[in-house]
Amino acid sequence: MQRTMTATLALLAFGGAPAFADQAAVLTTYADIAHAGYEDSLTTAKRLQTAVDDLIAQPSADTLQAAKEAWLAARVPYQQTEVYRFGNAVVDDWEGKVNAWPLDEGLIDYVDQSYGGATDENEYAALNVIANPTFTLSGEEIDATEITPDLLEGQLHEADEVEANVATGYHAIEFLLWGQDLNGTEAGNGDRPWTDYATGEDCTGDNCDRRGAYLKAATDLLVSDLEWMTGQWAEGGDARTGLMEDEAAGITAMLTGMGSLSYGEQAGERMKLGLMLNDPEEEHDCFSDNTHNSHYYDGLGIRNVYLGEYVRVDGSVVSGESLSDLVAEADPAVDEALTGALDHTMAELGQIKTAAEAGLSYDMMLERGNDAGEALVTGAVDALVAQTREIERAVTALGQDQIGFEGSDSLDNPDAVFQ
Repeated sequence: MQRTMTATLALLAFGGAPAFADQAAVLTTYADIAHAGYEDSLTTAKRLQTAVDDLIAQPSADTLQAAKEAWLAARVPYQQTEVYRFGNAVVDDWEGKVNAWPLDEGLIDYVDQSYGGATDENEYAALNVIANPTFTLSGEEIDATEITPDLLEGQLHEADEVEANVATGYHAIEFLLWGQDLNGTEAGNGDRPWTDYATGEDCTGDNCDRRGAYLKAATDLLVSDLEWMTGQWAEGGDARTGLMEDEAAGITAMLTGMGSLSYGEQAGERMKLGLMLNDPEEEHDCFSDNTHNSHYYDGLGIRNVYLGEYVRVDGSVVSGESLSDLVAEADPAVDEALTGALDHTMAELGQIKTAAEAGLSYDMMLERGNDAGEALVTGAVDALVAQTREIERAVTALGQDQIGFEGSDSLDNPDAVFQ
């Protein structure tokens, strides 16, 4: 779910803005990294698309596993682009189609009885589109006999303006591949059987053909959405062109993306909030237990933007003039401190990743009384907050007039979380 942040961290810098000769080159690097990241996201989504087609054509434990592995690989470059969401309206307006979370999965498919049904907040929380070729939505009779990208995007996604009605994107696909994670804070992720895509008498969960149609429609839509965003950052694309029109505003967009993802979104909504609530439903990749990687690559995306360097999925490197170069020119001590803070954050996120890969998954870390898990998450949250303070200093060093970073009640007003 795209959450509405309830607090804003206003950063004020004093004095006139100094002129930096290389701002245009820095923005070019930023745009080049964006294009490369979205192009890599597209490439890996197309591999996922092929794996999904194979699963539907020849359902088996092997083809389901291959589709899962393709989904996991597709998350690596995409998460590194999330730093572009804040500060770039073209990305923020689009992002909800591809990465909205958490979702009421009962909208899409069958769920365990413990999930419950419709709620006051969401009338369609257990609609189960896959099981129902026709249904009423917001007073309108919907013909869903054919599940298409247009149906998902145009009628189901955020139906009735409820953000939890996520019908498209990575997490809808994740749910269709893994199924619900019913383990709470115990070990284990979703365990959807491959027979949910089987034909004839082997089909489990009913409606296997429609489940395959939904999975294909969602994956095809993800590919087309990423094709569009890749074009936005190509030479002549609207996102790139708009960025380069005003150099000062472009630098502001870079800093806004770094600070907002670092503070309110990642440290707050994605990490601190789940720890406060001890709620595995607050995981970012909750069906697959891939949250440790999502957090890690979000952090890496922030670092990529500051240092002006991105390692592509094929191992090649996109690099150039960077924000680090500008800050070092203005105040070398600030650049050194921010670079160190970014490295420290990646070390803390790396510890979470290592622990999860060794068997202590992120949802297990959120369990009340799990001191080791709490220490790991808290260490990363503290590093992200400290990193944001260094971004504030960079804002001042570069003479930015004012930047508003996204905030989070979990950090700014913790009592409100429990009201």
